[in-house]
Amino acid sequence: MILECKAVVAGYSASDRILKGVDLAVGPGELVAVIGPNGAGKSTLFKTIAGLLTASEGSITLDGKPIANHPAREICAMGVAFVPQEANVFPSMSVRENLEIGGFVEPKNTNRRIEQLFARFPMLAEKRRQAARTLSGGQRQVLAMAMALMVEPRVLLLDEPSAGLSPIAADALFESIVAINREGTAIAMVEQNAAEALDIATRAYILVDGQNARTGQAAQMAADPEIRRIFLGLH
Repeated sequence: MILECKAVVAGYSASDRILKGVDLAVGPGELVAVIGPNGAGKSTLFKTIAGLLTASEGSITLDGKPIANHPAREICAMGVAFVPQEANVFPSMSVRENLEIGGFVEPKNTNRRIEQLFARFPMLAEKRRQAARTLSGGQRQVLAMAMALMVEPRVLLLDEPSAGLSPIAADALFESIVAINREGTAIAMVEQNAAEALDIATRAYILVDGQNARTGQAAQMAADPEIRRIFLGLH
């Protein structure tokens, strides 16, 4: 596995246990979905992996090396890129300037990576001089992912990428996520749109009350009658 979390306990203060011993693993080329009800600890898990929150117990490793509680900048430089749900671009700065900031941990490769990403996302190239605030919601999410890809991450963590998007914009974004994954980047994704997440994922985890409830192949979980009824709202 590239990224592995074992029995992680974490929260927003020393006495706060939102995560109560969570396991997660992401292998090479995988797209792993993390789903579950609101308040289950999904976003907390990703913030803990990215170094924005402290793990009080458990282990987090990248390629077998411990990364738990390292500074966020170090974890990013090691190869874990995190795209938060909100405030993930700089609205008053241009698209290109946002990408330049995304490459802050390895500035010598910035221009090469920007040109590669402009080729990968033509929409960003067309709008390179426009302020990020002029982009649509879906376009901002693509920019946020492109900023994360500036560091050529081993694992890309996406927190609720489709939140607030129209169904059409969400579908287009999921297509971009699948394309990024097919190009070789391992992805772990927290997503409220559980049906869509299971449709595109390799494997999936269901978190409930800060603990692992179910783990398995995404297609099998999507077909499970209990999961369809409880988590997908389907029958």
